[in-house]
Order: sequence, then C-alpha cells, then structure tokens
Amino acid sequence: MALITLEIPPGVYRTGTDLDSKNRWLDASLVRWDQGSLRPIGGWLQRGTETVGAVPRGCHVWTDNNGGRHIVAGTFNSLSHIYQDNVKTSLTPVGLSSGTVGQASNTGYGGADFGEEDYGTERANDSFYAEATSWSMGNFGEYLVACSSEDGKIYEWQLNTSVLPTALANAPVNNDAIVVTEERFIFALGAGNNPRKVQWCDREDNTDWTPTATNQAGDFELTTTGRIQQAVKVRGRTLILTTTDAHVATYSGPPFVYGFERVSGSCGAISRMSAVGIHEGAFWMGNNGFFAYDGSGVRELQCAVHDRVFDNINTSQNSKVFGVHNAQHNEIWWFYSTGTDAEDNDSYVAYDYREDIWTVGKMARSAGFDVGVFSNPIWFGIDGKLYDQETGFSYDSDKPYAETGPLMIGASGEDLMKVTRLIPDVTSLESADVYFTTRLYPTAPATTHGPFDLSNPTSVRFQGRQVRMKIEGQETTNWRAGAMRLEVSPGAKR
Repeated sequence: MALITLEIPPGVYRTGTDLDSKNRWLDASLVRWDQGSLRPIGGWLQRGTETVGAVPRGCHVWTDNNGGRHIVAGTFNSLSHIYQDNVKTSLTPVGLSSGTVGQASNTGYGGADFGEEDYGTERANDSFYAEATSWSMGNFGEYLVACSSEDGKIYEWQLNTSVLPTALANAPVNNDAIVVTEERFIFALGAGNNPRKVQWCDREDNTDWTPTATNQAGDFELTTTGRIQQAVKVRGRTLILTTTDAHVATYSGPPFVYGFERVSGSCGAISRMSAVGIHEGAFWMGNNGFFAYDGSGVRELQCAVHDRVFDNINTSQNSKVFGVHNAQHNEIWWFYSTGTDAEDNDSYVAYDYREDIWTVGKMARSAGFDVGVFSNPIWFGIDGKLYDQETGFSYDSDKPYAETGPLMIGASGEDLMKVTRLIPDVTSLESADVYFTTRLYPTAPATTHGPFDLSNPTSVRFQGRQVRMKIEGQETTNWRAGAMRLEVSPGAKR
C-alpha cells in the first residue's frame, strides 16, 4: 500500500477539454480558496421585507452629512429609495420613460440571411438587441444624481424634501449614462444621443453646462468606433469604456479642463454595469475576456475559466452583466445569464486579484455594492429583494461544492489502481461529504462511489485508472478542506 497526496492547486481551471483539467479543480459553486484551503463562501439573508418590484439594474449607496445611510435602486420603470431602517419610498421621477425589462431581439425585414425566410415577411430575429434598461448613479455633494439608459435625462434628488427627483436644468438629454468625477464634475456619457460624446458641467455647478471663458464646462467626442458603455473613477482619473476600447480622462484645469487618451483597443465592456473600480485600478468583463487597468495600461487577464464562462453565456442577455467588488476577500464578481433559456443572471464568475484565483458558481443577482456604508455587501436578487451577503452559511437550500477533473492515481493514468482508504485534511469533518467517480479508460462508463463521511480515516473501496473527486458541504455549516491522501495499491496493466 502507498499513500498518494492529492496536491490540487487552488481555483477552478476550465479551459479546453476535461483532460486539460487533470489534477485541477474542474467545477465549483459557492466556494473559495483561502490560504490554499477550500472552504464555503459566506451565505446570505434577506435584508428586511422590502422589494423594489422589478429586477434592479443599477444601485447606489451613500452616507449623508448627518450619518444617515441610503440605498437607491433603479428598475426599467422606477427608482426606489431604501433608508437605513429598510423603509422603502418611491423616487420615480414624474414622466420617467419606461424602458426594457429584459434584453430583447428586434424584428424587421431583411434581418436574416437571404433565402432563409419568406421574402417580404417580418423576420423573427435580425440579430440586433434592445438592451435591458440600466441606471448609473452618484453623489453630487450629498445629493443623488441618476440617469436611466432609456430615459436619458439626468435627475437630481435633494435629501430631506418631499420633492421627487427632477431633471437638471440645462443638462443634456438623451444620455446613455453618467459618472461623477473625483474633481466634482458630472460626465454625461453618450451625451445628446451621440454615442461617442462626453459632456460635463461646470465644476461643482451641475446646472451650468455651456462652456464659457469663465467656467469649466465642456465636451469631447472620443475617437472610437464603439459607443460609450460606462465610466469609473480610478487612481485620480476617469476610465471610460466603450464597446470596443478604453479611454482615460485626466483633469488639467482651464482652458482645456480634461485631456482624453485612448489607452487600449479590443477591450470593450460587455455591458454598462460590468466595470468595477477599486483602489488598485479597474476590472471589467468584455465580450470574450476579462481586463484590468492599473493606471499605466490595460492588460487582458489570463482567465482559467474562460471556456466555462464564454461557451455558456447567453449572449442575447449581455446587457444584464454586472460586476461588484467583494473587498473582504479581494474578489471581483461578475453575474451573467447562461444557456438560451435563462432570461436573467443565474451564474457568476469570481476573480481573486491578490492570489490570481478564479472560481465559478450559481447565484441570481442583478445589482449590488460592497461593504463600507453597511457592514456586509448588499446585493439585489432578480426577485427585487435585498440580500446581506457573506453572512452565515445558508444558501437557499443549495450546497457548496468543488469537483476535480481527472486525477491520475497511477503512473500517467496507465495503471489500474485500487483505492482502499481516504485520509482527509478537513476541519469540521462532519460538515462535508466526498464522492469519487472512476473510469477504467477515458470512454468507459463512469461509476460514482459515495458519499463518504470525512472522518479520519475513511474506508473506501473502488478502482480505476482515472478518478474524479467531489467535496460537497452541508448547508449552514462551515468547513475547510486541505490536501487529501489516498491509500492505493496497483492493479493490472492495460
């Protein structure tokens, strides 16, 4: 008998074939790697009883001058305010243009390939999509400013009044999004129905948008073939992402006010909600990869789960992708929809930027924000409810798990090996089970063995040339798994 240590690197690897993931973790959900050990993520609890009605697509959180904590969330046709005691009030502006609940395909004539459908009849799908309506928001002082991608007006809400948000006087209309810069300007993105135009108000005066010799209002049209998606503040600059490239706006003061520089091409943002700005820089999801900006340049991240994400994403719902920082664990999370049937976000991919670890899983979230104003991350479900994340270990009856690709328990997988005992490296042993799936050769039927309790040691009896291992945690319990060891003996050659 010999003891084989299963030294599996942290993180999920899902690029290429299953065999390319040999001796790696192939699949997972609701887990992360902490100091090399596998453990469940924190669970979630609904926050209060309020909902915002439809699916939220954009939110903002801030603290007012008196210490009051505010949450605002936008849907396709509404804006809701939730104060710190979880009491919801409507902030929907009078006359707000109703948008699109879900991304939908347009129809028309001639949208399909010639000969595929009857000439002169309406095409079922011309491959162009009406995006789901999203909101961009920020603070101008302690006041809220917000813009719906459908409505296009820039609204301001002044605290401690009964007056609903009103459109800013003199501001451009038909905008795609906004951002409040570090220098206290409002950028209107895609201003005036020009998808490449950035227009800004005078410094600290959001009612003055006409450039003069005595103010700092201005505008600039980006040199790009794309359309502006989103902007985030990063390292004293404003990063502007289009559908194709990235630009940086740097404040220089009068007379030019802002200088604009294209910093990279072929790195466009997949949605208006995918970019996340943090102290280290910015991260975002593109149409076929992930990118980062650190203040000096843009780089594409080497994504270990690229195929898992982009082979399964529902591209017709790309406009719903949203990213969020989980600072407690040095992670960026992106939520997206999968397959062809999922109309809303049902999956996530998470990146630990300190350890360069990727993981994946299932969770239905559409908007959210990190710790800071509140002690936990608060993310919105597609049900319109607020959830305190990273609290407890309850997952709505789902179970955290991680499963490996093929583990070669013999020399290069050529020998038939008999496994008789599992020696675990696990804390809270009764809180997780382990399964093994074996094959005698790559195309042979698979046989699953287990569940086995992670007691020390555990008697197991199976044989194969390749084996997969799955660790599954019990809901509401915490556990940590390190390196497992198998007691094996050789069997017959091929």
